[in-house]
Amino acid sequence: MSVAAVHGGGIADHIHPEPQGFIRRYVFSLDHKIIGIQYLITGFVFFMLSGLLAETIRTQLLNPNGGFVSPETYNEVYSIHGSAMVWLVVIPLLTGGFGNLVFPVQIGARDVAFPWLNMLSFWIFPVSGLMLFSSFLMGAPTAGWMEYPPVSLQGQAGTSMWCAAIFLVGVSSTMTGLNFLVTILKMRAPGMTFTRMPLFVWGQFATAPLLMIATTALAAALAALFINREFGVPFYDPTKGGSPVMWQHMFWFYSHPAVYIMILPAFGIISEVLPTFARKSIFGYKMIAFSSAAIALLGFMVWAHHMFTSGLAPFLQLPFMILTYIIGVPTGIKIFSWTATLWGGKIHYSTAMLFAIGFVALFTLGGITGIFLAAIPFDLHVHGTYFIVGHIHYVLVGGSMMGIFAGMYYWFPKMSGRLLNETLGKWHFWLFFIGFNGTFIPMHWLGMLGMPREVATYDPQFTFWNRFETFASYLMTFAILIFFVNIIWSIRYGKKAGANPWGARTLEWQVPSPPHYYNFKHVPTVYGLPYDFSQPLPYKGLEDELTDSPPPVAAGAH
Repeated sequence: MSVAAVHGGGIADHIHPEPQGFIRRYVFSLDHKIIGIQYLITGFVFFMLSGLLAETIRTQLLNPNGGFVSPETYNEVYSIHGSAMVWLVVIPLLTGGFGNLVFPVQIGARDVAFPWLNMLSFWIFPVSGLMLFSSFLMGAPTAGWMEYPPVSLQGQAGTSMWCAAIFLVGVSSTMTGLNFLVTILKMRAPGMTFTRMPLFVWGQFATAPLLMIATTALAAALAALFINREFGVPFYDPTKGGSPVMWQHMFWFYSHPAVYIMILPAFGIISEVLPTFARKSIFGYKMIAFSSAAIALLGFMVWAHHMFTSGLAPFLQLPFMILTYIIGVPTGIKIFSWTATLWGGKIHYSTAMLFAIGFVALFTLGGITGIFLAAIPFDLHVHGTYFIVGHIHYVLVGGSMMGIFAGMYYWFPKMSGRLLNETLGKWHFWLFFIGFNGTFIPMHWLGMLGMPREVATYDPQFTFWNRFETFASYLMTFAILIFFVNIIWSIRYGKKAGANPWGARTLEWQVPSPPHYYNFKHVPTVYGLPYDFSQPLPYKGLEDELTDSPPPVAAGAH
C-alpha cells in the first residue's frame, strides 16, 4: 500500500527532496523538527534576557530603599520580565518548541499539516520579541505584564509597542494552534486512535483550542488598548465613559486559559518521562488524557477569580470561587496518577526524572496556594501582595520551567544525537531546586504580612527575607548557567545517544537520532499503547527505520 493510500493522499504533499542549502535547510526550514529547534534556541535566548531582568529586580530589593535602578526603570523591568517570560519563553518553548519537535513523530506523521504556515508562525515570534525588548528605547510599559488601565493609558510610547508585540505573538500562537489541531485530527498513523496517542500529544491537543480561542479575546483587548492610546477612542478611559474593568475581563478571559497553555504541554512531558524512568506503565492513562480536555474546558470558566477585588458583584464571586475549586479536581487526578505510576516502579534517577519529580512536588505546592487564593476572604487579604508572586512562580517556574528542563534532558538526544552530561545535569537540578525554593517560599509569608508586589522600595521590617530571596535567586541563576554550559559542551563532546538511549516506547524513539527528514521511511501501523513495558512494541512497519536507505519519494510530489 502506498503512503498516499495510507493517508488519503494528504501526506504525499510533504514528500519532496530534502533541501541542501543552509538557508533553506536551517533558516527558512519547512521541517517541523528544525522549526522546533529554532523555537527552542530563540526561546532560551529570551529566557536569558528575561532572567537578567529578574536579577535586576532581586538586586534592587537587596535594600529597603533600593538604589540599584530608579523606580521608573524598576517598573519597566518587571513589566517586560513578566511579559517576556509568559509570551516569549514558556508558551513558545512548550508549544512551538517541544510541540514541533516531538508530537508529529509521536503520531506517525511525516510533518505538520501546513509546513509553510509553521515556518511563518516561527518567524513572527522573534520579530515580536525584538519589538517587545525594543520598547525600552522609547519608554517601556510600567503597569506590569497585565498592563491594567488607566495606568497603561498613561504609559510612555513603549506601551503601544508592547501592544503590537503581544498582538503579533498571539497571531503566531493562533496559527500554531490551528496547525497542530489539524495535524492531530488528520495525520495520525493507521491505528493511532485517540486512546492510543501518547500523553504529550494529548497535552498539545488540549492546548491547541486554547491557543486558537482564548488568544482572540486578548487580540481584541490589545487592539482596543492600542486604539485607545493612539486615537483616543475611550474603550478603557473612565473619564470619557470607558471601563478599565472591561480590560480585566478580556485580559483574564485569555490569561487564565493561558496558564493552562503554559502547563498542559508540561503535564504531557511529565507523563512521558515518569513511566520511562520508572519502567512501569502509566497509571490511569485515560483519566490523565481526559482530564487535560476537562482542564482546557474549565479554564474558560474561572477568569474572574483574578478580579475579586475589582468590585465584582458578590453574587458573581461565589460561582467563580466554586468553579476554581472544581478545576483542581482534574489536576489532582493527574498528580494522583503520576504518584501511582512511581509507586512500585524501578526508578532510575536520571536528570530528566529528577526534574519530573521536582515538577510534581513544586506544582503541587503551587496548586495548594491556588486553592487558598480561590477563597474570597483570603484573596481579599493577599491580593496585590508578594503571596501572589510566590504562587505564580510555583506554578510557572516550579511547574512550566521544571517541565521544560525535564523535556530538554529527555529529548536532547533525539534532537542532537548526543546525551547531555548527567553530572552537570544533577548539579543543575539540585542548585536550581534549592535556589528556587529559597527565592519563592518566603514570598508567601511576606505577602501575608503585607508586603505589596511591584514596589521598588519596601518597609525595612522585610529586609532579611528579601536579602535571603535575592541570594537564593543568584544560586538559581548559577544553576541555569550550568545548564547552558552543559548544552554547549554536549553538542560537540556529549556521548553519542543512539536511537533510543532511555529504552522508551513512543514512536519518536524508534527512529534515528536525529530523525530522518521525513521522520519515517514507511508510515507505521499502531496497535496498542506505548506505556506497557511488559509487552512487545505495539508498532508494525518500523523494521528498516535504522538503516541508511532514504525514504521513497511519491510520484508527482513537489
